[in-house]
Amino acid sequence: MSNDVPSAGSAVDSQTTQADDPAKTAYSRPLYRYYVLAVLTVVYVFNFVDRQLLVILQEPIKAELNLSDTQLGLLTGFAFALFYVICGIPIARWADKGNRRTIIAIALTIWSVMTAMCGLAANYVHLLLARVGVGVGEAGGSPPAHSMISDIFKPKNRALALSVYSIGIYIGILIGFAAGGFLAEAFSWRLAFFVVGIPGVALALLLLLTVREPIRGWSEGDRKAAEPAPPIGDVARLLWTRISFRHIALAASLQAFIIYGIGNWLPSYFLRTYELDLGTIGAWMALTTGFGGGLGSFFGGWLADKFGAKDVRWYLWVPAILTSLLVPVQLAILLSGQVYFALIMTAPFHFLSAAYLGAVLAVSHNLVSGRMRALTSAVLFFVLNLIGLGLGPVIVGFLSDTFATAGMAAPLGTAMVICGTIAAIWSVIHYVLAANKVTGDIARRQA
Repeated sequence: MSNDVPSAGSAVDSQTTQADDPAKTAYSRPLYRYYVLAVLTVVYVFNFVDRQLLVILQEPIKAELNLSDTQLGLLTGFAFALFYVICGIPIARWADKGNRRTIIAIALTIWSVMTAMCGLAANYVHLLLARVGVGVGEAGGSPPAHSMISDIFKPKNRALALSVYSIGIYIGILIGFAAGGFLAEAFSWRLAFFVVGIPGVALALLLLLTVREPIRGWSEGDRKAAEPAPPIGDVARLLWTRISFRHIALAASLQAFIIYGIGNWLPSYFLRTYELDLGTIGAWMALTTGFGGGLGSFFGGWLADKFGAKDVRWYLWVPAILTSLLVPVQLAILLSGQVYFALIMTAPFHFLSAAYLGAVLAVSHNLVSGRMRALTSAVLFFVLNLIGLGLGPVIVGFLSDTFATAGMAAPLGTAMVICGTIAAIWSVIHYVLAANKVTGDIARRQA
């Protein structure tokens, strides 16, 4: 990644100048930039440990609280996503105006405490409310971090930096599956929530003490980044005029539908279809999700930066090509009837489904100025999580219940095949349409 430092004409934050801002000197050192990226990535790890822990614990929770698949889908999807997206926009607006580091630390504390509270749930309503609290807290995690990363890494390295950050998703899922499966088997699902929730408070303190707020637009010398953040309505109207962004948001949302709608149900699918215990499933899902998804996230960003340097459309063609390969991989998992072959194939599933995010975030940030990036991420995540996380698990769960009531064999697997295939093909169409418009939309921002 680039070692360039800002020029004398670089933008300044509204509350500071380049001459007296210690962040300027700190971020001029490559090692400090990488340290900050590492800390933000670890925060994202905690984000997904806490978010996805419920996925591996679905079956024991279902048994103890006597829940349906639709109720489970609401817990892992819609209930979380609804408050995540509602709170995401105003928090991102705050991040475009205020201190992003502090916002992330506050958010981390909230979602960590609320994760621990899940372990105290006496009934479905209590657990639902705790999940809402996790969603509210996690809404303040990603958009401020995306904005900080785009400020400290130049556009030619930005997709890779954002992809490294996004690896936190899969490390978090790895830890969540492994720890959740082990703790639930050895102790109880309630203890699992306490063990993974509480350490986040200590990480929030580390973030506050060691990470400095970067200058807006530091990596590009973006003078517009020093101006006051524009109103939410102005940003929304600008993004709406970027036709490529509309298609990017829809493509990413449908890909997230696969990640959450199919990925969240994989542990339950294997438990119901094959004679495996929760600890075994947790170990397999940890390895294939963590390593497959982590490598896919890194590879997708690296590939997009490599080819995107010559033609920006590759930032969208790369995820389009990789997403198209998800169709045969999903069918292999759900229709093979061979347990270990299906388990092994979850690794390429997570590799391919993870490869989009760094490229999508980088090209979306290239469409706007520095003071709009946190809000742009929040708008993208609003659509992505509402459709992908909000609807994915609950639609699959609803179809599974419907097929089971009708007496259909393998109701959950059938629901996953139908939803996964349609979502993958539909996503590819929007990636291609976005690529056709993105060059002109970036030129309009730079004009």
